[in-house]
Formats: sequence, C-alpha cells, structure tokens
Amino acid sequence: MANDKKNTKDKKPKFSPYWIYGILIAVFLGFQLFSNGSYQDGNQTTPSDFFRFLEDGDVEKVDIVKNTRVARVYLTKDAEAKEVHKNSKPTTLIPSSTKLPNYKFEFGDLQNFENRLNELTKDLTVKPVVTFDTETNDWGNLLMGILPFILLIGVWIFIMRRMSGGGAGGAGGQIFNIGKSKAKLFDQNTEVKTTFKDVAGLEGAKEEVQEIVDFLKFPEKYTTLGGKIPKGALLVGPPGTGKTLLARAVAGEAKVPFFSLSGSDFVEMFVGVGASRVRDLFKQAKEKSPSIIFIDEIDAIGRARGKNAMSGSNDERENTLNQLLTEMDGFGTNTNVIVIAATNRADILDKALMRAGRFDRQIFVDLPDVRERKEIFEVHLRPLKKAKDLDTDFLSKQTPGFSGADIANVCNEAALIAARNGKKAVDKQDFLDAVDRIIGGLEKKNKIITPSEKKAVAFHEAGHATVSWMLEHAAPLVKVTIVPRGRSLGAAWYLPEERLIVRPEQMLDEMCAALGGRAAEKVIFDKISTGALSDLEKVTKQARAMVTIYGLSDKIGNLTYYDSGQSEYGFTKPYSEQTAELIDKEISNIIEEQYQRAIKLLEDNKDKLTELAEVLLEKEVIFKDNLEKIFGKRDFEKEVRENLDK
Repeated sequence: MANDKKNTKDKKPKFSPYWIYGILIAVFLGFQLFSNGSYQDGNQTTPSDFFRFLEDGDVEKVDIVKNTRVARVYLTKDAEAKEVHKNSKPTTLIPSSTKLPNYKFEFGDLQNFENRLNELTKDLTVKPVVTFDTETNDWGNLLMGILPFILLIGVWIFIMRRMSGGGAGGAGGQIFNIGKSKAKLFDQNTEVKTTFKDVAGLEGAKEEVQEIVDFLKFPEKYTTLGGKIPKGALLVGPPGTGKTLLARAVAGEAKVPFFSLSGSDFVEMFVGVGASRVRDLFKQAKEKSPSIIFIDEIDAIGRARGKNAMSGSNDERENTLNQLLTEMDGFGTNTNVIVIAATNRADILDKALMRAGRFDRQIFVDLPDVRERKEIFEVHLRPLKKAKDLDTDFLSKQTPGFSGADIANVCNEAALIAARNGKKAVDKQDFLDAVDRIIGGLEKKNKIITPSEKKAVAFHEAGHATVSWMLEHAAPLVKVTIVPRGRSLGAAWYLPEERLIVRPEQMLDEMCAALGGRAAEKVIFDKISTGALSDLEKVTKQARAMVTIYGLSDKIGNLTYYDSGQSEYGFTKPYSEQTAELIDKEISNIIEEQYQRAIKLLEDNKDKLTELAEVLLEKEVIFKDNLEKIFGKRDFEKEVRENLDK
C-alpha cells in the first residue's frame, strides 16, 4: 500500500515555471479573442441588399469602418419586427450596454460607396445616421508590441537554465560548467567487466598495477610495515600494446571510484579552463578517496615546457601542466588519490612530471614476445568458432612484431575471411590470409600488368628469396608472391628471428637480402628499375643506424650521434661537415658492398635463380617447400628453429 501511495504521489504533476508563461500567453490570447469576437458584428449581407433596406426606410444607422472597409447596419425597431429581418437580431455571449448591429457587409471603394449612399438618402424623409470610424485593437497592438520582448526573455531564461543545469561537460557545453572536469566516473554503481584475466601477457605490468589494487583493497598489509603506496604509475609503450586495456582492468578489479579521461579533455580554447578542470578533477577524487585517476594520452598536456615549435602558443597548456604537478605532489597533497597515466611518447614528457613523488613507477608495456602472443591469441580466439586442429603456437610464431591490437585485428580478419568463403569454422589458412592482408594489403588480381613487368617482378622476388636462403643470418622465407598487394607488385614474407641484441653480421646479411631484388634484375636483365624503392629505403636506414647510432663502423668509431633527450624540433647536426662527408661515404660503401655481395651470390646460382623465377611465374605464389626442392635444405636451419622454439 505504501508503494501504491508513493507511486500515486509521484504521478501528480509537478509545478513548473513554464505554467506561468502558458497562463500569461492564454490571457493575452483571450483578450485578443474577446476584443475581436466577444460579440457578433451582425449577420452577413451584401451591398445590394443594404441599398434595398435603405430604400425601404429600414436603416436607422450605418457605421462605416474605413480601415477595414466594413459597414455595420443598425435597423429601426419597426424594421426588426418585419418577417424579412426576423433572423437579424444580434446575439452576444457577454452582456453589452450598447446596441449591436443587425447586418454587416464589405464594400469596395469608399468614395464610390459614399456617393451611392448619398444618392439614395437624399430623397428619404428620415435619413439614416452615417458615422465613420477607424477600428483599432488595443490589446492586439499591445501584444504585438511586447511579443518580441517576451520571446527575448524566454530565450534568455532557456539559455540560462541550460548553462547552469546538468553535470559537468554535459549536453550543450554549459558555459558555467566549462571549468568542470570531464572525467567519467566508474564506481560500484557502474559495472566494468574487464579484469586482469582478460589481459594476456604483460605479466610484469600486471604485477605492478595489481599491487596498487591490493593496496587500495588491503592498505593495512603495507602500512603496518611503514610502506607508502606509489602516488602515480606511468604506463609507457608502443601503440596497441594494451595500456588502456590494463587501466580498464584496474577499474574492474579495484572496486574503488575510478576517474577516466583523456589528456585532450583538459585542452580548451578558453584561458584557464585546463587548470580549472585539473583542480575540479582532483577535488572530486579527494571527495571520493581512496580513488584512482586514469589519464590516457597524457602527452597532450604533459609535454616538456618550453619545447613547443610555436613559441607563445603553449602558455595555456603549460598552466594546465603546472596545476597538474601541484595537485600530484604539492603543498596540500592527499595521498589517497592515485594517478595512472598512459602514453606512447614518454620521451617528450616534462621531467618534473616524471620524477619520483609524482609518477613513482614507470611501467614499460612492450610488444609481446612469442609466448605472450600465444596468450593473447588464446584470449581473442575465445569468441571465434575455430577449427579443432588450430595451432596457437604456429600463429604466435607467424606474427613477430605484432601488438595486442594487431593480433585482435588478425583474429577478426580471419573470421571475416572464413565467413566470406562460406566456412563453418576459422582454420589455419584463414589466419595466414589475414596476416597477409594486414601486412601486405588486399590482393589486386585484376591489376593490369604487362608480361615483361610480371617477369621482372618474378625475378626481383626470386632474387630476394635466393639471397636470403643463402645467407646465415637472413630471416627464413615463408612465402613469395607476385600477385599485386596494396601498392606493391610483389612481396616476400619472412619469419624474422626475435633478437634482443643485433650484431653487425646480422644487419649486413639482412641488407644483402634486401638488395637481392635489384641485384637479380641486374644479373638477369642487365637493367635496374624503380621497383626496389622500399628495399633501398630499408637498407639506407639500417646503414645510417649502423654508422650514426650504434657505432658499428670502424671508420667512425665507437661514437653515437643519437641524443634521446634532444628536442624533436632540433635540426642542428652534432658533427662537423667533414664528419658528415665521412658518414655519407661510409653509408654508401656499406650499401654498395652488400649490393656487390648479392650480385656475386646470384651469379653463382643463376640457374637456380632462373628456375625459381619460372616456378613463381607459373604458380604466382611459392612457399618454403619450393625453395627446398631447388636449393636443398639450409645448413643453419636447425639453429634458427631452435632459437624460435625457445
């Protein structure tokens, strides 16, 4: 019964100030209505009937309204008694002290009407009274006069209510809330389903953030020993490695208020808004402490001060950063608020932001290795209908250098490819096709290519395959195709060894294999083409890195000209012009030496190169097995396989 009474009470209409506006409008409309229609102006008649009534002596008075060209006719008492006028007696809703007209009609030109009226009344014994009037509607004029002001006041009230109402950052961009934080709050009322079980790999990163979650859940475990929880944790790593996913898992596991926002949410065109939003964010977090603040892409506001290309344009961002620094470790810091941030550009962050006491921990979230990729595949394969014999170890080895986001994309693409082919389950070939699609692009089998161009592409790709097969440290071949993909006319897929350190002979072998395509064109056709652009770009970068970064050149020595702390806008070279000439010459010598090495290898195996190219022209796609038939097994294949299995 109590609930029924409560529901009945809730259903009652609530008072709204809009009711007052509606009543006022209704009153004005009512006055307008009654001023014009509170009585009848008389029955409608015609000028010819009026003139006939006039000749019969039935008209007592004629009231001519000049501005509306309407004439009101008042009959004599004797005329009202006649049968012809029995229906002309006026009726009214509101009593009136004045006599109401019996008839009304519209006339055309006023001068012609007057002339006709004078002509008919000059011979009458009792002439009717003729009056002229100009009719005005005072209430209507008043309403039309104040209506613009009513509309302006109404619009102003509406805008004020919109600006002062709603939560921070709500619809309409309320101007009074522009300095409020735009953080999205996740608490016990907001269900976050992501947990650490959904985050595959990242064991070290999970362990560190798990400690933060444990501290918030069981603070006594740490405080009894005198320990203090880190005030902040910075997640650093390449794009797609799972930094934001890890933060979502923290929100799902912590069971404390979790404020999530992006660094760009502090940026606004108005001065002082960013700092105001930082203050409001930490104020809300302290009110709900213990709590966690997660700032994604913190480099939007955390860029090192004074390193902006446009001097003078970064003051507002610096003010926001200064406020963030103060809130994280200032005079009145509340230790129950933990800040977690993520970025893939830690090198440009301000040093004051990175120091201990603000971000005590920097958690590096790197690209997954072969074991972690297997775990990530197992997570993303759960919702897929996969083939029973699908080997996740094989998939993890086929995707070196892939991030977690890339692996999720591979699984999705494989499912789409299987569905496109009408399969009931996603099998191994679908995943291989998905990897090819992501790395090389979509196949363009209908691309127009001449036989001579196709032959050149075949020998180019066969040159890559031959040289890589002959060299010990070159990546083992997986597949070669001359079917155009994306912007390339052909492609070769390799399975690179995942090395933690790289030696000079390994880099040189890779450069030689990359130059094998152009070398094959030179050996077979004695001509070269523009098809080696991507190969030349790759080897030039590698050679420059050997000389200027890693100190692997004997002539330059154990020097590096790479400065990790250098501004991204610094264009000055840290060496003289003579050294620059030496560097350029050394880079050219390294590349030329590997090019000549590739030419010699191909000349020594020209018949096998030609045989491989003919197979490629025939089948368009060849695999490792085809090379084994022509060249035999590699002498160092066993060592490579052992390294991959570790």
